[in-house]
Amino acid sequence: MEPYSRHGKLVRDRIPQIIREGGAEPVTYTAGLEEYRGRLREKLGEEVAEFLEADEGSAPEELADVLEVVRALAANLGVDADQLEKIRETKASERGGFADRIVWTGNR
Repeated sequence: MEPYSRHGKLVRDRIPQIIREGGAEPVTYTAGLEEYRGRLREKLGEEVAEFLEADEGSAPEELADVLEVVRALAANLGVDADQLEKIRETKASERGGFADRIVWTGNR
């Protein structure tokens, strides 16, 4: 699949309004469902990259952007925030979380 990023980028819903308030006229269109899912996947990669490059001060804001995209992807898959949290809780119950900071280096 060709990356969509060469032909614009997915932006937050209020960005066109913010651009207009700044005196410019944005050129936009509404993506179809398949394109939207692809662009959300690209956006997730973009936001994760920004988080990984962030310093400690801006990391929480970047992480919030990652969460926003994750929630949009879940909704696109028909999973609401409560369902997503239940899935997360089930996995954490079965396999644990990451609080214990365990690093696996292989088996003997």
